[in-house]
Amino acid sequence: MFQKERIVCTVTNDLNYDQRMIRICTSLSAAGHEVLLVGVKRKNSPELTEKSFQQKRIPIFFDKGKLFYLEYNLKLFFYLIFIKATVFCAIDLDTIVPVYYASILRMKKRVYDAHELFTEMQEVMSRPMIYKLWSWVERTYVKRFKKGYTVGAGIAAIFKERYGVDYSLVRNITVLKPLTIPEKQERYILYQGAVNVGRCFEYLIPAMKTIPARLIICGEGNFFEQAKSLAVEHGLIDKVIFKGYVAPEDLRTFTLNAYLGVTLFEATGTSNKYSLANRFFDYMHSGVPQLCMKYPEYEVINNHFEVAHLIEHPTVEEITAGLLYLLTNEEAYKMMQQNCLKAREVYCWQEEEKTLLKTYQ
Repeated sequence: MFQKERIVCTVTNDLNYDQRMIRICTSLSAAGHEVLLVGVKRKNSPELTEKSFQQKRIPIFFDKGKLFYLEYNLKLFFYLIFIKATVFCAIDLDTIVPVYYASILRMKKRVYDAHELFTEMQEVMSRPMIYKLWSWVERTYVKRFKKGYTVGAGIAAIFKERYGVDYSLVRNITVLKPLTIPEKQERYILYQGAVNVGRCFEYLIPAMKTIPARLIICGEGNFFEQAKSLAVEHGLIDKVIFKGYVAPEDLRTFTLNAYLGVTLFEATGTSNKYSLANRFFDYMHSGVPQLCMKYPEYEVINNHFEVAHLIEHPTVEEITAGLLYLLTNEEAYKMMQQNCLKAREVYCWQEEEKTLLKTYQ
């Protein structure tokens, strides 16, 4: 018999641009659960867009760094211990501590949703004290969340080996919608997603010098200012366009009209090596071939449906060669475009949400 839950999900962003959580909460809500998504309210946070689930943003004073995490985790804990809930869901390590103690104090069920292998991200691994702290958090708390799910089979296997937890696979895949591929008015290249350390902008931007197309970047992150500086340094301010945060409904237009997409990561951390980025599927679902890293999760999918040109190393030379191949090889481009149309029928959110709903049922 179906049991309706009051599910509270917790994140450290300001909600409007988190496409994975919007999909998850929408699916849970449509299945009959009462859902609340809790995030951060910053000084420059835009108004919340209306959704089928409830949303709450906790105002913060400190915008980043250790004081941000301390402030938000404390405020989140005190918020959670007083609200109506039957299930608490922690999204990644940065909210796992308050969720754990709130669930213990209130004797509620808890779930862990790992969007990535948090301790293996480059921005964590490159800072020894930060790495030591988050590694302790992971070792201490993940094993206490017996129910959970993650975005890739590789990450699920690592959690099983390290902590004995058997997490489900709920990949970060786009909702299948009707598609008509438009006539491409401009052959621009699109990067969408977080502009973070480890996303290869220090190679991608210089590579654009010899590419006969513009690069449009939709998103912000901890490497955003450095990426803009790289565009200035290489004389590419008219060729590399920074759009900043773009609302999901507007982002779909950018994606649909792009000629190529890029999904690039440095494998300096296990998280990147076993990543399966949402943008990979967004390009696929818009019929957009892409340049992508030859990492395990992408290679498995590309072996079934060749939707991307895979490169071994994220160097200026390999990125340049890959982009030029896709821009000039019309036969390969059309083949990948047709494969996108086939693959999107198999890799879609309508299939992934079945596993999600089983976790909560």
